[in-house]
Amino acid sequence: MRTPYYYFDLAGTSRDPAVLRELAGSEYPFVRQAVAANPCTRADALFALATRCRDVPAEHGPWNDNALLLLLAGHPAADRPALLVVLDAAAARLTAAARPYAAVLALAGRPELRPAELLPLGRLPGASARLRGGLRRALADRLDGG
Repeated sequence: MRTPYYYFDLAGTSRDPAVLRELAGSEYPFVRQAVAANPCTRADALFALATRCRDVPAEHGPWNDNALLLLLAGHPAADRPALLVVLDAAAARLTAAARPYAAVLALAGRPELRPAELLPLGRLPGASARLRGGLRRALADRLDGG
């Protein structure tokens, strides 16, 4: 019988896109986070993970889902469709006061997303003054080429 640790280890070490795609549907949040942290995970599996994050309240608590959003926002293989789902999930979490601040700031550094798509996050009810300032700075850095 395979244990949850087996799937966690496989998610972190596999280079097989089919295996990673299957593990993206795992019931265990730590396995999904390991898939999102794996540099070999492709955009389709990242999209599947992001889609699962859109549900509020958080499936396994806000910390787990916010950690997953951050991993997805920073993953080099995350394409525009996956990042748009992460953006939508982050907006839903901000509105629900779940504080996905790190994911929002990571999204602000992604050239696949336009500043006009990111600025509204700072106006949502759960956005803190610190998040708004960080968002403005991150977007200004992008405009300055930094």
